[in-house]
Amino acid sequence: MYYYGRGDDDNYSKAVEWYRKAAEQGYALAQYNLGYMYQYGYGIDRNDSAAVEWHRKAAEQGHAHAQRILGWMYQHGYGVDNNYSTAMKWYRKAAEQGHADAQNHLGHMYQYGLGVDKN
Repeated sequence: MYYYGRGDDDNYSKAVEWYRKAAEQGYALAQYNLGYMYQYGYGIDRNDSAAVEWHRKAAEQGHAHAQRILGWMYQHGYGVDNNYSTAMKWYRKAAEQGHADAQNHLGHMYQYGLGVDKN
């Protein structure tokens, strides 16, 4: 975690290197962080498909932040085809863990009838 957020490309690249090592060993937080680096192009070329792949690995292990981000990516079609039903699935998983942003997104989906009946 030392390298991430220090603001220059060398540090971001080093963070990607360390996150990848931990992510490949199945560490959910590192998978989420690596997904984030791909999503925003920190230390690596931006790649929404790779971001989805790493966020999904963390989300499947119950990482609430990754679940919320994965929902957002499905809702907006970043790195995957837009799919409101799948977005709802991931928002709900994160919301059930008390993730406030996911709860907000879930409410938004119900408010506008995105992937569910409007309610």
